[in-house]
Amino acid sequence: MEVPKDARPHGPAGDPDSPLRVALLSYRSKPTCGGQGVYLRHLSRELVALGHNVEVLSGQPYPELDEGVVLTKVPSLDLYRDEDPFRTPGLKEYRDWIDMLEVATMWTAGFPEPLTFSLRALRELKSRQGDFDVVQDNQTLGYGLLGIQKLFPVVGTIHHPISVDRRIELRAAPPRKQLSMRRWYGFVRMQSIVAPRLNPILTVSESSLADIHRDFNVPQRNMRLIPLGVDTRFFHPRPHLPRRKGSIVAVASADSPMKGVATLLRAVAKLATERDVNLTVVSRPTPGGPTEKLVQELALGDRVRFVHGISDDELGELIATSEISVVPSLYEGFSLPAVEHMACGTPLVASRTGALPEVVGDAAVQVAPGDPEELAGVLRRLHDAPQERERVGKAGYDRVMERFTWNVVARRTVEAYREAIQARAKGER
Repeated sequence: MEVPKDARPHGPAGDPDSPLRVALLSYRSKPTCGGQGVYLRHLSRELVALGHNVEVLSGQPYPELDEGVVLTKVPSLDLYRDEDPFRTPGLKEYRDWIDMLEVATMWTAGFPEPLTFSLRALRELKSRQGDFDVVQDNQTLGYGLLGIQKLFPVVGTIHHPISVDRRIELRAAPPRKQLSMRRWYGFVRMQSIVAPRLNPILTVSESSLADIHRDFNVPQRNMRLIPLGVDTRFFHPRPHLPRRKGSIVAVASADSPMKGVATLLRAVAKLATERDVNLTVVSRPTPGGPTEKLVQELALGDRVRFVHGISDDELGELIATSEISVVPSLYEGFSLPAVEHMACGTPLVASRTGALPEVVGDAAVQVAPGDPEELAGVLRRLHDAPQERERVGKAGYDRVMERFTWNVVARRTVEAYREAIQARAKGER
């Protein structure tokens, strides 16, 4: 999709007031895919609000974007679509050798999308060398970026290194599944090769910065710390609505061991024997999968519900009308849900792990990750203490208003763009 020529103002890249033409790359971008999709939507909207021209190049599932942001679809074979995951495409669907690589990688238990998207993005951008001033990659880190880097200044974004996910999932996996899981995460080696070749790289917390340096060998001098923001149009207190008595809410991928939903379910099961509580998890567990089985094992069927496909406004209202919110993760590189919970004024309980202590500070109650006994105790205490809930909720709201806005994220990201453009102009890369 071409952006009209008159919509691309050409100003000196070093001029702090000149609009930039930005290509944002994201191999999968739907907000329900996680923080990457949320980041893409809000950053692109705020960049446009600052007067820049933004075009998103994305594979499926495609992003939800706001007015003024251009979407160019870079379609894959969509092998992991919700209604038909790990599908075998028909012969007529194959278009080129990249499609064949994508299927072959899936058939050999690997995850191909970061690599194949980067190759398709390289092909697209080769034909559009005059269209952009800078390219930002949203955690693809595929080999195609090394080719794109020869054509444009490239800014990388790593929310946290996926090597952390791999370690946690391998620890949780039975021995018989570990070989296939290692193969699935095979793309992490590619990311560890590409990441040190990008400069600058944006990340979201001191914790992630340290993990990227350790796991991907990226020099700390090449990284820029820009915490994420929250969309206060949707995530804000709703004092005119009553909170639902005994309600607990969590926004977390139900079947990912890293998100700690199993710990939360066990804690709620303990609490439910002595208090009238209910839990809402914003996620879609796999039918018959580990989370559904655990709910049955704990006899929580009438105490737990899972919701998905709701709008941002509905999600904001769900959080704001809950008595307690929880981020039970075993690791987080940042945690947008934590910031969204605090923005709604809902008292937050968060694991003491990864970047969460850095994000929540003293504005949440922190617990040891993976400890259902401690989590149940804290939930019990908050359930019985409305004044403490009010105090913690207000502290969280105040912290978000002071620190986390998307406008600031966009302005600081533009500074990184100009840094990359100027370095390329000076022949520093």
